[in-house]
Amino acid sequence: MNSERTRPTGRRLHALVAACLAVMPLLLPLVARAETRDGTVVDGTTGAPIANAIVTLGSDAVVSDVQGKYSVAIGTVPLQVRAAGYRRETIPTGDDSFRMIRLTPLAPKALYLTVYGIGAPFLLDPALEVIQKSGLNALVIDIKGDRGLIPYPSALPLAAKAGALKVRTIPDLKALTTSLKAKGIYLIARIVVFKDDLLVNARPDWAVRAPGGAVWKDREGLGWIDPFRKEAWDYTLGVAEEAAAAGFDEIQFDYVRFPDAAGPAYSQTSTETSRVEAITGFLREAKRRLVPYNVFLAMDSFGYVCWNRNDTGIGQRLEDLATAVDYISPMLYPSGFQFGIPGYTNPIVHTYEIVHRSLEECNSRTAATAVRYRPWLQAFPDYAFGGQKFGAVEIAKQVKASNDAGTVGWMLWNPRNVYSTDDIKPEVASDKTPAKR
Repeated sequence: MNSERTRPTGRRLHALVAACLAVMPLLLPLVARAETRDGTVVDGTTGAPIANAIVTLGSDAVVSDVQGKYSVAIGTVPLQVRAAGYRRETIPTGDDSFRMIRLTPLAPKALYLTVYGIGAPFLLDPALEVIQKSGLNALVIDIKGDRGLIPYPSALPLAAKAGALKVRTIPDLKALTTSLKAKGIYLIARIVVFKDDLLVNARPDWAVRAPGGAVWKDREGLGWIDPFRKEAWDYTLGVAEEAAAAGFDEIQFDYVRFPDAAGPAYSQTSTETSRVEAITGFLREAKRRLVPYNVFLAMDSFGYVCWNRNDTGIGQRLEDLATAVDYISPMLYPSGFQFGIPGYTNPIVHTYEIVHRSLEECNSRTAATAVRYRPWLQAFPDYAFGGQKFGAVEIAKQVKASNDAGTVGWMLWNPRNVYSTDDIKPEVASDKTPAKR
């Protein structure tokens, strides 16, 4: 065979290339259409479009526009979707329901359980009874507690080295989430971040320092991790990934701040700008790391952060936090407002106003963002204004205030984990009556 007859000449080759180049612009739109999924995210009850819904494909995520529309590349993994105020959804590969994704509204109403509470039947069982009988639907569970304890068999080497695994109240984290979700319970993993005495003991080079150079201790005698130490972030983020992989719906970071004390020394100069960058930077890194799990991201703040226009000296400035998480959970315990709020100097007498007005302040300051609020409410006795019991009346006032402010649910904090249907009643329909002075 004469190979010269099958080999294009220079002129013929030039013509062939020119023809391909001429056709390519016509083919590119077809290729682009073939490689993307275009759809709309809507409220499953009203059919209204949902803006700022997060649509995840593997390690990539996009956000829906004001019309609820999104476009993602086609992949071989399921499509995952979430939006604050709704249940998470997963669209299997090959399922064409991605064209119109209907999310189910959800407002989590939660009780809190410590590292010990989740493993103690005399605390867990009454909590589950309250959830069933009082119309609640969520649990906040310590996955890394106030003293650094991790109650499940974490695979993180540093957890074992720090002694964080010495208390085992959750033998199997995945089995726990499976059993609780079978009861219809929304699960929030509470993870304490920079307050971690165990980690400080294992890695003193990461610790907040006293002016003389020794490891600094707080009022409880506990050490803290320096938030400027980015190399220390990986440990807590590893815990968050394990919780997400086990099936938690939401990761909630607590003590994601600098110590509220004068005098500690850090690895960098502490200014309002540097503190805000460190705390917001940690949350943004958490958001990036958790993308494949499609979990909601939340953080806790002091109640006065709602009112302070600065960072409260701890790196928490509301407008910046709102850009990094799905939910902000201010601790609106009336007992924590020792100085009151404008117009209300006695928080215990004005529990509704404390909660409602603080949330109104939050909403007005972050109205241009997608962040939503779910506050912590007081379900423990007062400690600052005479020791009043916080029972059914006081809890109901706080719940009503939260609902009237348009929050996505609420959470009840009792550090002893003692809950009763005598104190936590089914909700009464809110008439959204404005607060009275």
